[in-house]
Amino acid sequence: MSSMVSRPPAANSQDAIRHFETLMQYETDCWDVHHALTQGRQDFILLDVRGEEAFAKGHIQGALNWPYVRINEKVVSEYPMDMLFVVYCAGPHCNATEKAAIKLAMLNRPVKKMIGGVTGWLDEGFQLVSV
Repeated sequence: MSSMVSRPPAANSQDAIRHFETLMQYETDCWDVHHALTQGRQDFILLDVRGEEAFAKGHIQGALNWPYVRINEKVVSEYPMDMLFVVYCAGPHCNATEKAAIKLAMLNRPVKKMIGGVTGWLDEGFQLVSV
């Protein structure tokens, strides 16, 4: 008797590879962002897409606060067209990252979501700074 976990069956290996490689084009994680920030390898703009009040209470050091409702051509115009934007919000229970990513993609900007958001950042043991 099979469980709900194994129904439906897992994808074949080639499909799984394709899926997970594609997923990496859309997402990054807290650990990789932290490593880039702390090792001087930041080749992206980190965007906290929550509201100003939430940002002031605690955010990732070096992040810009661009609430997703304010993302437009004017705010991105100072960055090269090929600059990668990495967006994060409160955590897995928040879809502000998806809203921000859609806006950035509609502006033809490369974008990835930092999975986990603030919740994931704290779960990894990393610190926030406040304003």
